[in-house]
Amino acid sequence: MQYDFDKVIDRRGTCSVKWDNAEQFFKLKGVLPMWVADMDFRSPEPVVDALKQVADRGIFGYSGAPDSFYDAVRGWMQKRHGWHIEREWFVLTPGVVPALRLLVKTFTRPGDQVVVQSPVYYPFFDAIRDNGCEILDSPLRLSGNQYLMDLDDLEAKIGARTKMIILCSPHNPIGRVWNAGELKALGDLCIRHGILVVSDEIHGDLIHRGFRHVPFPTLAPEFVGKSVVCTAASKTFNLPGLKTSSIIIADKEMRDRFCATMRSCGMGAPNMFGLAATEAAYRNGESWLEQLLDYLKGSVEFLKRFASERMPGLKVAQPQGTYLVWLDFRGCGIDPARLGVFVREDAKVGLEAGRMFGCKEEGFERMNIACPRSVLEEALARLEKAVRKAR
Repeated sequence: MQYDFDKVIDRRGTCSVKWDNAEQFFKLKGVLPMWVADMDFRSPEPVVDALKQVADRGIFGYSGAPDSFYDAVRGWMQKRHGWHIEREWFVLTPGVVPALRLLVKTFTRPGDQVVVQSPVYYPFFDAIRDNGCEILDSPLRLSGNQYLMDLDDLEAKIGARTKMIILCSPHNPIGRVWNAGELKALGDLCIRHGILVVSDEIHGDLIHRGFRHVPFPTLAPEFVGKSVVCTAASKTFNLPGLKTSSIIIADKEMRDRFCATMRSCGMGAPNMFGLAATEAAYRNGESWLEQLLDYLKGSVEFLKRFASERMPGLKVAQPQGTYLVWLDFRGCGIDPARLGVFVREDAKVGLEAGRMFGCKEEGFERMNIACPRSVLEEALARLEKAVRKAR
């Protein structure tokens, strides 16, 4: 089946956070939302059909995950990433963000340090702080036009209270797909210092051509029992509202502790719609994903070409994965301290400021390009017009 990613779907009035809450979030009318990390594309038809079948039954009682659900997830991970997952390693949660909070709650104590590598997905910070822990930031290092892990900096900062790292792989908002060497070096460091690796791999299927996502536990046998992987079909197939994620914990003692935390927080049966959608996506959504990746490649090329020809001061960090793009406005002649006001009030484009992700330097914004090309073009045209006016 051929999918039309150019089709504009009006999401206003659908309880969409991205569209219906934009004016409230940005405190401005007429802003074009390019922020929340969901897509403005219709999910694959097999997923829609599976949800219709569940709805047609007309009974929505408590549900459990069938064996076919686990088989679908395991089959997908084996085929796409060469990762063999045992059935008993699964724990289902209503999203990766809740899981991160529960993982910090389970495997740290108040006062412990949890490592992040900024700029990074901002719910990481809340998951740490809200559990009484201290954020230990080892910022990514910009080398040329590419961000790298600074493991020398990380090792120098590690102390007796450092118990966990939340790894973003692929990285949001930078768009880096960490290679096997980078991940192995990080893993070896964590093994030496007894640090648990919690790897958020929710963007692991959104990998641009020429790159490969490597699930963290596949890198070394000793990593399997010293790590937790958080994954879901939600980013890949635009299903975040269905609240279904798979948390992979190979070590039984760790898994039992995590499940005990879930029970203490009242986490119960999974969402039957989320189960059906996830299974359908992994079984029958691959063609849709391949077409999406081609479309995103075209959008990245369009964005880079637009910046080069019409906004030469704008630097685009080449994304290797995700549908998120890290933009550097420092060469556009805009006062970095005023950038947020400029983007939202002058250009009327809803981007997310770099400081939200822990970026130490002003001048950066995150853009979500998972939208029809015409919407992306409108956003860029608004930015270009505002830049020209500001000069």
